Amino acid sequence: MLLAIDAHAIGCRLTGNEVYVRNLLAGLAALGADCRILAYVTASNLNGALPPGVERRQIARNPVVRLGYELSRKLRRDRPDLLHVQYTAPLNCPVPVVVTVHDVSFLERPEFFPLLRVQQLRFTVERTVRSAAMVITGSRFSCEAIQRAYALAPEKVTVVPNAAAPIFRPLDCEHAARQVAGKLGIRRPFILTVGDLQPRKNHIGLIEAFAAAKRADPGLPHSLVLAGKPTWFAPRIYEAAERSGLSAEIHFTGFISDEDLLLLYNACEFFVFPSFYEGFGLPLLEAMACGRAVACSNATACPEVAGPAALFFDPNSIDQMASAMLELAGNEKLRSRLEELGQERAAAFSWRLSAEMTLEAYRKASDVAGFVAGKILASSTVSQ
Repeated sequence: MLLAIDAHAIGCRLTGNEVYVRNLLAGLAALGADCRILAYVTASNLNGALPPGVERRQIARNPVVRLGYELSRKLRRDRPDLLHVQYTAPLNCPVPVVVTVHDVSFLERPEFFPLLRVQQLRFTVERTVRSAAMVITGSRFSCEAIQRAYALAPEKVTVVPNAAAPIFRPLDCEHAARQVAGKLGIRRPFILTVGDLQPRKNHIGLIEAFAAAKRADPGLPHSLVLAGKPTWFAPRIYEAAERSGLSAEIHFTGFISDEDLLLLYNACEFFVFPSFYEGFGLPLLEAMACGRAVACSNATACPEVAGPAALFFDPNSIDQMASAMLELAGNEKLRSRLEELGQERAAAFSWRLSAEMTLEAYRKASDVAGFVAGKILASSTVSQ
């Protein structure tokens, strides 16, 4: 089987989408299955981001050019058995499509997005999902949401859980803390959250909860670290930090590499994930894989991913978030128990398993596409 994968996110700081395709490519390549893999990339300098055995194809960075005609033209030249994309397939795609839709937050919570972005996603994702041979998503929560949104048959949507990348693992905490202090100027103890600075991640609520925790316990020594790429919404979050009166104790790292993120996870006292909406919630598993205790939102896919290994709170409740932070900060026994449970939970997910499940989805999609093509050909023959 010749597989084509739209890997334009690699090297473009597209965070979650980049993490997904990079780890999927590595997982597929490691399987050693009887298939060739073509990765269509836009970045010219990938610094070894593509694993051995994956063939590189260069495409335009401009999405109008890439999706409008160039990717389809190159697919006609390369003649793969299928194309795997995230969210959006190219126009006039000449091969069957498998699409990964991580979530449909743009449909269920459009207030979290700029209006033009919502309109664009409504059109392009529906077009892609309707024409795709198979839809992949990371959680049962997202699977059900996608089926509701597009009235899809259950067999058309496959759940393939994500996993923490192998880089995320326990390190010596003191060594990690020294590295974080030297590189980022952040000293222990600190509470960590990870995610792009966008509305659905609930950073404003987290800052308000952090301030409430400080008021409840003026001796709380922790600072708060928000690791994530700024977006159009970032100024609102910066303003919330200023309003809290704790801006000196709230640190924004901006976009951060996996290598530095590994250090942050290991150096933090515990991890908090207050998101309003997640299709999976990969930072949960990353933090757990590094041996950190986790407190997280009880909404959307977070409970499904975290399982029994987290302290949950209502993301709409500032009081519950503040209480969770105070409980983890003051209860070393609870932290130790959650750290142990978290490592067990993270170990239940792997990119090898995800790659195996994805490869099976490809085979099903190829069978479906062949069946549909056969029906069309038969219908055409009868009509003649």
